[in-house]
Amino acid sequence: MIRTLSFLLTLALAGVAAGPVSAADKLTILLEWFVNPDHAPMVIARERGLFAEAGLEVELVPPADPSAVPRLVSAKQADIGVHYQPNLYLDHAAGLPLVRFGTLVETPLNTVTVLADGPIKSLKDLKGKRIGFSVSGFEDAMLGRMLASEGLSKSDVELINVNFSLSPSLIGGKVDATLGGFRNFELTQMRLAGHEGRAFFPEEHGVPVYDELVFVTHSDLVADDRLPRFLAAVETAAVFITNHPDEAWQLFVKTYPDLDDALNRQAFTDTLPRFAKRPAALDRARYERFGAFMKESGLIEAAPAVDAVAVEVR
Repeated sequence: MIRTLSFLLTLALAGVAAGPVSAADKLTILLEWFVNPDHAPMVIARERGLFAEAGLEVELVPPADPSAVPRLVSAKQADIGVHYQPNLYLDHAAGLPLVRFGTLVETPLNTVTVLADGPIKSLKDLKGKRIGFSVSGFEDAMLGRMLASEGLSKSDVELINVNFSLSPSLIGGKVDATLGGFRNFELTQMRLAGHEGRAFFPEEHGVPVYDELVFVTHSDLVADDRLPRFLAAVETAAVFITNHPDEAWQLFVKTYPDLDDALNRQAFTDTLPRFAKRPAALDRARYERFGAFMKESGLIEAAPAVDAVAVEVR
């Protein structure tokens, strides 16, 4: 009996010395769209246990309404949102308390796209042509700057709202070009439909380089120690994807088998070089240039200080 009590006391003391086992800190991530290869670093970080190693339990949530993501994060209904850098300036101007604290896709994905075998060989050839678009705002400003680089203006083209039917509208001849198609998706979608596309890239036609997808949070959370742990895991995953793309793809589609098709496989490959390998790093000059572009385009009244829209977390 004495030996039994002594043994139990030893176990109890060992438990006190070791301390309680802490539960993982939860993080809710609102995606900007349904799960797709753009989100691979987060998916791989979760499936390889990198978030767990960082003491995090991460939930990736596709939004019912993509336009609601910034408002929900601003209302603290989610810890992190995946967002677009251009839209961040618009949200800041509207008074939303959002800040970028990391980068997911560090290059533009937006394009102006035409049929490769069509008559449009340069942006100059768009004069008098019909351009299909889905979303106005930043993309209008982007198009204006791109056309200006070739001596044209938006008054030289006809803009047609095709909702989200960009590639079908172009292939079907309803428009001569499309605005806003992503280079890592729409070009492959067109090719699989039997029509090669040619893309004009905004960063090669007067638009400052920007981050396509960024991580945003409420300004109250910038000191939260979950954020740097989250980015460290995403960075490790992004490097793993770069070094082991085939293994990463197999893990990705094992998790989301409905994405195992030719379009998403090519999108995964095409997005690899665009994932941020240093997601926590902030290029202040890039953000200053882009803020100036947003002001010059009339989208915001004044370019905000970089610290007002983007931070580095440690």
